[in-house]
Amino acid sequence: MDEIKIRQAFDEMGIEGEIRCPQAFAIAAKYGIPKEDIGTFCNQHDVKIRGCQLGCF
Repeated sequence: MDEIKIRQAFDEMGIEGEIRCPQAFAIAAKYGIPKEDIGTFCNQHDVKIRGCQLGCF
C-alpha cells in the first residue's frame, strides 16, 4: 500500500475524517490505487467510510 499516494489523493479531494464510497471508487480509478488499499488506509487512519456500496469497504 502506498500511503503517501493515498494521502495526496485524499488531500487533493479534501478528504479528512470521512469519505463516501463513490469518492473512494473515484480515487481508486483516478490514481490507480486498489480499493482494498483505500479501505486499509481508512481503517488505519480512522477515516470513516459512509454510504458503502455492495459492502466493498
